[in-house]
Amino acid sequence: MTAADEEERLPGSVYIEGAPATADGLVHPALVGYGAYSSFRVEDGAVRGLELHLKRLAGAATELFGATPSDARFRESMRRALDGRMEAWLRVSLFSPDIGHRSPSWIGEPRVMIGVFDPPAPLAGGIRVQPQLHQRFLPHIKHVATLDLIRARRAARAAGFDDALFVDGQGKVSEGTLWNLGLVTGDTVVWPQAPMLDGVTRRLIDANLAGQGLRSERAEVRLEDLSQFDAAFLCNSATPAASIAAIGDHVFAERPELIARLNAAWTAAMPEPI
Repeated sequence: MTAADEEERLPGSVYIEGAPATADGLVHPALVGYGAYSSFRVEDGAVRGLELHLKRLAGAATELFGATPSDARFRESMRRALDGRMEAWLRVSLFSPDIGHRSPSWIGEPRVMIGVFDPPAPLAGGIRVQPQLHQRFLPHIKHVATLDLIRARRAARAAGFDDALFVDGQGKVSEGTLWNLGLVTGDTVVWPQAPMLDGVTRRLIDANLAGQGLRSERAEVRLEDLSQFDAAFLCNSATPAASIAAIGDHVFAERPELIARLNAAWTAAMPEPI
C-alpha cells in the first residue's frame, strides 16, 4: 500500500502518540519485534467495529506489557494522525522502547504508533490457497511477528497458489496468513474451531448474518471434510468477503450472490466515529 494525502505526505506517514515520528523514535520498533497491532479502514471519519479493534488492542497491551492505554488515548492518537482526513487505512501499533532482548521485564503502558495510508482495494475473488502445516505463535493476538506469515505466503505463491491456509498435524484448518476462513453449506456459515485470531470482520459478519437469511456455527473442520461444503471465503478488514476457488486440490464453485450477502452483512455494521 502507498499513501499520499492532500498535503502530499510521504507514503506511509507514521505518528507516535499523535506526533509525526522521528528517525530516532522509529529505531526501537524497527529493530525489536515485540508488540501488537490492529488495522482497519476509516470511512467518512468512522470505523466499522472500532470498539472491537480497541478491545483487541487493550487485551494485547495488557497481556504483552502489563497495562493498556485508555480508549480516549487511542482515539486521540488516531484523530491527531488523521489530521482531518476522512478516508484512510490505519494501522495502530503498540510498542515500548523499555522492552528489549536484554531488558524484557518492564511493565507499563506501551506507546501508540499509527501508520496512515490510502485505503487498499479489496481482494478479488477466485483465490486459491495452499494448506500448510503451521500455527501462529500466540494465535489469539495480532502481534507484529509476521515472518512466518510472509514466508508462508511466499511459499504458497512459489507453488502456484495465491495464499496459505494453516492446518495442524491432524489436518484441522484454522486461519489464513492474514484472514479468517468461512465455509458454507446450505444457508449455514461454518467458522473453523481452532486456535486462531478472532477477526473483527469475522465477528461483524457473524453478528449480521441473520439479516441476510444465513446462520452460523463453529465446528472443527479437517481437510477431508471440504467436500461437505458448497463454498468457501476469506475475510479481513481490507476484504470483507472474497471467494476462495480452491483449497489445495479441492475446488469450490463460484457463488457471487453469497459473497454479496456476506458483504451486506459486513456493511450492516454501522461505522463508529473516532
